Amino acid sequence: MRSKIALVFAIAGCLAAADKYAGPVPPKPDIPYLLHAASLVETEVADARQEGKKNDTFLISGASSPARTPLAEPIFIIDARNIQPETFELYRMDVKGGNREVSLSGNRRRGGSHALHLAVKPLGGHLYRVEVDEALENGEYALSPSGDNRAYCFEIY
Repeated sequence: MRSKIALVFAIAGCLAAADKYAGPVPPKPDIPYLLHAASLVETEVADARQEGKKNDTFLISGASSPARTPLAEPIFIIDARNIQPETFELYRMDVKGGNREVSLSGNRRRGGSHALHLAVKPLGGHLYRVEVDEALENGEYALSPSGDNRAYCFEIY
């Protein structure tokens, strides 16, 4: 009987150990990092400025982000200390006039954007894994906490 109990605990211990995150850890807190195999790429931190008649267009300076990934379904690792990863929204940006912009108007037929699907998984402590749940096209993207003008930008090439 004791050997059966010991076997059950051994199997449970192996399963729990398999769930532990053993990958790279972000050097800075509250910044999402793109996961590239065993390395991390820091996303570009920017403040989006609101423009447009209804303040529904957000602009970020520059035509492209220095943070780049070839992955169509990128994965982010974040050491969340003062930010809630569950509130992240992902938007595709258009490049116009040397800036990146996203329009959040309610009517998508007129060019309004919608948030893309994300999955957030706690890894233990303050670490989180944020995954894009759909294949993305090449282009510029911004990951942003809901209701916040902070943007974490990257490019898929």
